[in-house]
Amino acid sequence: MKYQEYKAIYNSLETSRDIDKLTAKGYDPELLTSIFTQRTTRDVKKRFYVVKQNTGRMLKEWKKGHTLLEISEKWRFPPILTAMFIFMEDGASRKEFWEYINEPEKACSNDLRDEIIEIRKADLVYSPEGNEKQRQRGIWGEALLHEWLDGQGIKYRTEEDLRGVYEKTPDALLDEPMEYNGKKINWVESKASFGDNTEFRFNAKKQLIPYTNLFGPGVVVYWLGCLDDLEEPEGIYVNDISIMKQKLKKYEE
Repeated sequence: MKYQEYKAIYNSLETSRDIDKLTAKGYDPELLTSIFTQRTTRDVKKRFYVVKQNTGRMLKEWKKGHTLLEISEKWRFPPILTAMFIFMEDGASRKEFWEYINEPEKACSNDLRDEIIEIRKADLVYSPEGNEKQRQRGIWGEALLHEWLDGQGIKYRTEEDLRGVYEKTPDALLDEPMEYNGKKINWVESKASFGDNTEFRFNAKKQLIPYTNLFGPGVVVYWLGCLDDLEEPEGIYVNDISIMKQKLKKYEE
C-alpha cells in the first residue's frame, strides 16, 4: 500500500464507528480493525498518564449521571481503560474491576451491568471480545503460514517445537535454507497485522533482527498488508498475503 493512502485511512479511523464507514468504501474490515488497533494503542501510550491525572474529574462526571461511554468519548480514550480509571478512583481494585468486565452480571445494579456491557461492545481493543479477536487473528495468520509451507512440502519447526531451545524463536524455523526471490532464507515470521513503519521498526528491533543474529536471513509476512517502501534491515525481507502465490525452492550455495 502507498503511504499516502495508508495515512488517509489512519487519520480517518478516529473511532471504531469509522471502521464501518471505510468498510462501505470497499476496504477490508480486518485491515481497518488492525490499523485502528495500532492507532489506539499508540495513542494510549502517549496519553495514558495525562488522562489518568484527570480520573477525579471523570469520577465526578460519572457520579453526576454521565455514562462510562460518554466520558470515554469526551476524553477520547478507550472505554475499558476509562472505566478502569474511574472504578479504581472510586476504590475498586484492578482485580475487582476486571471481574466486573469479564462477568458483568456481578455488578451491584442493573444500570451498572448495562453500562459495562455497553463499554465492552464499544471497545474493539481492550475488551475481552477485542482481545479474543486479536488472538484469533494471530491463529489465522499462523494457519496461513503453515498452509503455505505444508503445501510445498517444506519442513520446519514451530515456536512451540523450539520453546526453551533458543532465547527467541520465529513462527517457522526452516529445516534447511530455502530460496526466496533469489535470496537465502532460514525462517518465516507471521504477523496478522498491517506493517507500517512504526510496527515494522518495533518488530525488527524486538524480534526480527535477533532472529537474523541467531538463524540468518528470513521473511516476515504481514497478512493484512504493508507499506510498499519499508526500509528492510539486512537479512530481513517483507511480504504480504501475496506470498501465498510464491513457491520456494531449496537454496543452492
